[in-house]
Amino acid sequence: MEPQWITSVGIDIGTSTTKMIVSRLKLVRTSGALSLPRFDIAQRELIYASPIHSTPLLGEDEVDAERIWAILTEEYEQAGVRPEELKSGAVIITGETATKVNARRIVHLLAERSGDFVVATAGADLEGLLAGKGAGADRRSLELRGAVANIDIGGGTANAVVFYRGKAVGTVTYHIGGRLIELNAEGTVTSVSPSIRPWLEAAGYRLEPGHTVSYALLEDLCRAMSLAMLDDLAGMTAPEERDAVRKLTLGAPLPQVPPIEEWTVSGGIGRLMEEAKPHSLAEAAKHGDIGPLLAHTLKACAARYPIRLAVPDQTVRATVIGAGMQSTEISGATVHLDPTLLPIRNLPVCKLELTLSLLEQPASLAEAVGQTLQSGAALFERDASPPFALALAGLEHCGYASLQRLADRLSESFANYFPNSRVMVVVCDTDIAKALGQSLEKRLKERTKIVCIDQIKVEHGDYIDLGEPIAGIMIPVVVKTLAFHGREGDRH
Repeated sequence: MEPQWITSVGIDIGTSTTKMIVSRLKLVRTSGALSLPRFDIAQRELIYASPIHSTPLLGEDEVDAERIWAILTEEYEQAGVRPEELKSGAVIITGETATKVNARRIVHLLAERSGDFVVATAGADLEGLLAGKGAGADRRSLELRGAVANIDIGGGTANAVVFYRGKAVGTVTYHIGGRLIELNAEGTVTSVSPSIRPWLEAAGYRLEPGHTVSYALLEDLCRAMSLAMLDDLAGMTAPEERDAVRKLTLGAPLPQVPPIEEWTVSGGIGRLMEEAKPHSLAEAAKHGDIGPLLAHTLKACAARYPIRLAVPDQTVRATVIGAGMQSTEISGATVHLDPTLLPIRNLPVCKLELTLSLLEQPASLAEAVGQTLQSGAALFERDASPPFALALAGLEHCGYASLQRLADRLSESFANYFPNSRVMVVVCDTDIAKALGQSLEKRLKERTKIVCIDQIKVEHGDYIDLGEPIAGIMIPVVVKTLAFHGREGDRH
């Protein structure tokens, strides 16, 4: 089969800026002629990057959807592409923009207008992951065979991801950004974001609009903020500082990760680190905020740690490049589906972990399958078609008899908990989708159609989007989160 090229878009609507990129993805068969067909994205080409636009707002708590669409329409024309030509990609709403009252509606509206399979995404974890990939931290961790962190800092948040040997092992988001404190050239504070106030109070800073601050005070504040974040990432937070760090953290704290050997900074703050350091209030406030001073204070603070500060592949465009060029995976070894059911968007995932011993014990298998589908029935709409995607892990050594037992239990439980659903979606991480899909179809007959795909790894709580088949056999898949607020959790 000849390689196939598809056109992809990435759109990033951030606290301060909005940007778009268009890329081409080359899909090739990576398995031999006598093996099951396996496909991968072998090449990614950036063919257009828009200028950086200020994110248009209607007020403090609302995004201007029509002005954003006007910007994107003009950029599509400049790129020489039509939305209907786009076959993959993502719209991501990031930073404090994700907290605006119409954020969810905006991101879905833009995705629907932007092509056949351009998906809506939001959430700090995904933002950090995509920015890390756009900045090249995943590739760098493979080269080092160690842990590399990327910190993507924009106007409202700092989204950090840690990669270990190419795999993301932890994410965390902080209330750190260039526009959280705004001021004029004389040092008069014009705005303080509510998200940073708890940390300011815990750290002993009293800032209100109308207050006049000195360069030294702002530098001290930026230093304290930077050190709190870097200490947390490096695992060096002192016990007496943990409460303040919690106030700086949005959602779940960073999980236990391997020692970081190298870190990079992307986003608008990463770009400002490349410019000359400000030496006066007027220079520090040239953008009407603390961005330039935060950038250079962070750069100086990073030098205190036994961790290399490296240059990222991308700074201000890291997230949008990750969204447009790194968000899509390909399923295709042994898929079983009716193409007329695709695309399917924003499908939540429930995961069932299987083992060889579990597959060989009918009673235990029935209990595990029943519990998972019962959980899905409690969480999602029972009459939806499909209600969710069932992810199956642990099928590496599944034989014929075990597969038939699994199909029996899955079909029985699905019919029991979802009697009115007409579509069942199953995601396998190994090449067993066609055999399992056919076995399920045989049992559920005409009542329920089956979509069964393989080569995709997902986790419970993820969302997936399944695109229309490419060349009849390849299915573009985006694994994502649609969380608009941080998760609560404990560091472990």
